[in-house]
Amino acid sequence: MPLIHVFHKFVKNNPMKRDALINDTFEKIKKLPDTKIKQVNDFAEFLLSKIDDKVIQEGMQKLSSDSKAFEYLKNEETIYSVNDLKEKYK
Repeated sequence: MPLIHVFHKFVKNNPMKRDALINDTFEKIKKLPDTKIKQVNDFAEFLLSKIDDKVIQEGMQKLSSDSKAFEYLKNEETIYSVNDLKEKYK
């Protein structure tokens, strides 16, 4: 399991530690030079975009699975059978 998932699970299950961790991280960031602060910010944006991408993907999967767009295929008459094949895949 990637370290970020272990960290996220730990923080999620320990809400009091989450606030302390945020404060500790903030204090460390304040000590960094500007160039490093920019890198931390870029990394935070990257992590947030990964979360956004996952939420969007899950939403799209939910919409497509709930969709009735292909419902008509369930009632479609079978017009071909195995006997109609000229060649079978082995």
